[in-house]
Amino acid sequence: MDAYLAVVSKREVRHYAPQPIPNAVLTQILEAGRASGSSRNRQPWRFIVITDRERLAALSAHVYRPGNLTGCAAAIAVVVSGEESLFDAGRCAQNLMLAAWTLGVGTCPNTPRDLAAVRAILGVPDGMAIPTILTLGYPAPGEPRPRPKADPTRVLARVNRRPLPELLHRERYSG
Repeated sequence: MDAYLAVVSKREVRHYAPQPIPNAVLTQILEAGRASGSSRNRQPWRFIVITDRERLAALSAHVYRPGNLTGCAAAIAVVVSGEESLFDAGRCAQNLMLAAWTLGVGTCPNTPRDLAAVRAILGVPDGMAIPTILTLGYPAPGEPRPRPKADPTRVLARVNRRPLPELLHRERYSG
């Protein structure tokens, strides 16, 4: 799958098959996050991979979409040093999700609702931000799945997004 198709076709997956993600696939996904660009090349992120069912269940009580965590094969907490790194965390999370998508793995970002509880469960010290916990797994039947041979133009025609002319302003905002 080429990068453009991965970007325009990526969809959130919220229900996962009970199949584990092989370590080699998980490593490729993490390498894509590690390769993300960051301001002044600070690379402020750290990753916590969670596959233990009990820990996933404990975390699920402290995010906005608990079912994503209880049913996933793995989760990756993206942890960054300080609030000034949140944009870089987003760049990193998107790389993780796009890499997963190209490998046939679905993802969904989850925002911590109770940061103190999430910090305690994961052992993250104060001063570190946890902007997202990504759930990962192979899509369950009925969930969106990657289609490496899809036509990006046809994919874009089907997505529920505002049309580009409505979003685009040349030189100055005219909205």
